[in-house]
Amino acid sequence: MLFDTHTHLDAARFNEDREEVIQRAYDAGVKLMINIGCDRESIPTTMALAEKYSFIYAAVGWHPVDSIHMKPEDLDWIEELCSHPKVVAIGEMGLDYHWDTSPKEVQHRVFREQIRLARKVNKPIVIHNREAHEDIIRILKEEKASEIGGVMHCFSGSLETAKQCLDMNFYLSFGGPVTYKNARVPKEVLAAVPLHRILIETDSPYLTPHPFRGKRNESSYVALVANAAAEIRGISLEELAQITTENGKKCFRMD
Repeated sequence: MLFDTHTHLDAARFNEDREEVIQRAYDAGVKLMINIGCDRESIPTTMALAEKYSFIYAAVGWHPVDSIHMKPEDLDWIEELCSHPKVVAIGEMGLDYHWDTSPKEVQHRVFREQIRLARKVNKPIVIHNREAHEDIIRILKEEKASEIGGVMHCFSGSLETAKQCLDMNFYLSFGGPVTYKNARVPKEVLAAVPLHRILIETDSPYLTPHPFRGKRNESSYVALVANAAAEIRGISLEELAQITTENGKKCFRMD
């Protein structure tokens, strides 16, 4: 059994064949998925998927790229949704310094507000971090995020950053990049961190693993990530799948 802990199956790129994509994943052994609703448009579609499919769960939050558009009532909306039995986390949230769409001070405020909400409702958080390692770590520490923990989605930082995240009760999730020939750092981190704190994901339709890189990603391809991770760790695919599935259940409190 495989657990795709981060996917966007509600994305427009799946409009023509969404049901087939979901069925393909299930048939490939992906028996659990978390779909991410991270703005005003994707939260309702994420909830619809979680309500339609027993094996799809939801995370709801506000993406840093769109943080400039978040209003106080949106935070209230997220809080209300946290009482839904299929909502297992808040996110994805965090900082993105690559795309210059929301000012840093706005990103920081929205990030802090969501961590505080997560602590209030006792939900783990899903962290998006692009080119913002130092500020992410600092804000997580200042807001006492270790009290709720969560996952560093598609982890791209150094081993030192990884250790700081682990110390704050976070899991590290790895996706398509660990299958890329030249992706040295994520492979080194994956090889070094404790097995019981590793998750796998696709981030579909983005970050497609080899040999489909450049094409649309989908949740069934989490098997390619799992295979690469198993090779890096020197264990069987079956063991890797079992460990990461159990890790995901613990992280998102699904036991």
